[in-house]
Amino acid sequence: MRLQSISENAIMMTLPYTPDLSPYLIAFKQHLDNRSFIFETVIGYCTITVYFDPLRVTHQEMIRIITAASEQIQANHLDSTLHHIPVCYDNAYGMDIEHVMKKRQLSLQKVIDLHTTPTYNVSFLGFSPGFPFLTGMDQELTTPRKDNPRLEIPKGSVGIAGGQTGIYPSTSPGGWQIIGRTPIHLLPLNDDGPTLFAPGDQIKFYPINKIEYEQLQKEERIKYGN
Repeated sequence: MRLQSISENAIMMTLPYTPDLSPYLIAFKQHLDNRSFIFETVIGYCTITVYFDPLRVTHQEMIRIITAASEQIQANHLDSTLHHIPVCYDNAYGMDIEHVMKKRQLSLQKVIDLHTTPTYNVSFLGFSPGFPFLTGMDQELTTPRKDNPRLEIPKGSVGIAGGQTGIYPSTSPGGWQIIGRTPIHLLPLNDDGPTLFAPGDQIKFYPINKIEYEQLQKEERIKYGN
């Protein structure tokens, strides 16, 4: 474990990455979040950053609290939500699926089967609001990011970058290999929270065709007004 002060009110803890590290970090976050002098805790793949009130607790006191917690926390079973997410893998939505097929020497059906078989874990929400970084992808699909990122990736695009997969919640630039698209709205901004997913949740993809995609997209637009 390594602790690093990154500002006057933030300390980052870094741990060696293992596939089962995410539940530990989530349990660690839950343990610290109930303390009134902590503003926020932010999870990464192998880090957790603690933002605290420096007027109420010093850096050294915060380091002692984090160190003590790291020795107490156990990665308990998480009561996570399982989301079933439809994806259309048609070329119209999977801009890079043929590239992945050629790169990995796989048929279209094999790519779909490999991508929809696992149950993925939401390790954390990343570079844009609500973007889930998902672990658990079959390594037969491992494909490097694009050499030249696109300036615009459509909302709902499902991509691969290295050994991970994820979903673009909104239209944005990006360099992931896009293999499909979901019509599901990932930023509901409702009473349950601003994002559909949370760290610790699980995701299961299932394939749909273009007609099913368009119908679900209409339903989502009626539901959310966009």
